[in-house]
Amino acid sequence: EPQLEAGLWVQLRVEVQGTLARHFLFPELPAFLEKYNEIEFYMTEGDRFVDLVREGIDCVLRVGSLQDSDMIARRVTVLDEITVASPSYISRFGHPQHPDELGEGHRMIGFRASGSITRMPLEFMIGGKLRTVSIPASVTVNAAESYTAAAREGLGIIQIPPRYHAMKHIGDGKLVQILTAYPPTPSPVSVIYPPRDRQLSPRVRVFIDWLVTIFARQGVEAH
Repeated sequence: EPQLEAGLWVQLRVEVQGTLARHFLFPELPAFLEKYNEIEFYMTEGDRFVDLVREGIDCVLRVGSLQDSDMIARRVTVLDEITVASPSYISRFGHPQHPDELGEGHRMIGFRASGSITRMPLEFMIGGKLRTVSIPASVTVNAAESYTAAAREGLGIIQIPPRYHAMKHIGDGKLVQILTAYPPTPSPVSVIYPPRDRQLSPRVRVFIDWLVTIFARQGVEAH
């Protein structure tokens, strides 16, 4: 196990998508900081392109497919996703039984990562093959919390990991799972760091190893 230099206070600078931090990192963070009490965890929140070297960020924890770059990426887990809509949306637009029906007047909530010029399409596994579906978006956002909030208000269909509030909102009747026979592809979660850290500093290495451990303990394994 990597060892931090005794007696030295070090800052670990990490950029994390806020929802990922709140649902996965923060519940486990006290134990990490107790074990490595010489680390100060400095987190910036966002889902944007980050110039790690210029901004002095040690690593980025990101959900989804990664943009081409010269950064090094290590996958730490994948998150299953589900397709959901609100009861008010279903009352207005109908309850689709197959992805082909989405072209018949349905709406999605668009999600576009900061720095990207394109909306992410809906994805479905049909007969063992991936199909992407793009339908009109009533609203497009770039943050996971807003994405879910817009769906709760009946503005369109979304695809999210169940752990991201989805099961809570399904339980209280705010969202309904749809198209269950055609699941989206899982979303990878990766740690990205600069090539200069190919050997990895001890603080970054212990953080990545900890991430793999907490996701495995929560039943979310890397594929």
